[in-house]
Amino acid sequence: MFDQIIKNFVSIKQDFAKNYSGNAHIQEVIPASTSDQFPLEESHLEHIHKFAEKNPIYFNSFEEKILGIDCVVYEGDINDYWLNSIKHGTSCQPFYPTWIFSAYLMVLIAKKLGYQELIDIGSGDGRIAFCGKFLGFTSHSIEIDDGLVELQKLICNDIEQNFDPVCDDALEFDYSKFQLKSPVFFIGGLPQMGGDMLATSIIDKINSIDNLKKSTGIVFAGTHSKRQLSGNLSDGGWSSLIQNHNLQVIKTVSLPTVWTFDQTSETPYIYTKFN
Repeated sequence: MFDQIIKNFVSIKQDFAKNYSGNAHIQEVIPASTSDQFPLEESHLEHIHKFAEKNPIYFNSFEEKILGIDCVVYEGDINDYWLNSIKHGTSCQPFYPTWIFSAYLMVLIAKKLGYQELIDIGSGDGRIAFCGKFLGFTSHSIEIDDGLVELQKLICNDIEQNFDPVCDDALEFDYSKFQLKSPVFFIGGLPQMGGDMLATSIIDKINSIDNLKKSTGIVFAGTHSKRQLSGNLSDGGWSSLIQNHNLQVIKTVSLPTVWTFDQTSETPYIYTKFN
């Protein structure tokens, strides 16, 4: 049933993108309530909508029926945050968020896989860490851009959920201070945009903590774009790193993101663990 929920959501996104007539810089869709197509906990949807309503990047919202399902469309603008996010020398990707409902589904998968702590690397406005928080994870949000961290703190205050935003360089951060037992790391960076360097650093740090890799998962954001990957389409562009670090792919799911809004394929998220 969970895989069907994902298919239903992707269908909604594809239909919405095809028929959208607005001109907002970014836009995304969240189901308005639980239904046969989205048999979720109502409180979870309430949390997700509250995050969008309290997030300053969104300036408008309206209800719309898409494929017969009541939804809420949120429109926003991330230009200023995007510009600030590219000023850091070690930043692996400008601020282009996954959709909030996609973040929720991604974290639900991690929960089903049995992880207890969530570390969101390159967390943007903190939506993945936020979903981890209300789904029962011990969440940590690592973001190098101070403007985005201030945005996260503002959201934390307004929604009364602290998903631990930390302004730091993920390449230099000491993860041993979190006293991790069974963590999942979400890597916010495509492989061809420096994400491979970021992921290698995180893996090295995991290896430096005694026995941690036995219980650790890593989720990579990939792409299906031939233009971006120059022909290396396997595992969303992460196949070489996965092989070089002896990782095992345990699940791949494709979900809507801001950067794939006008594309017919979604963003693949590759869930891995150490062999």
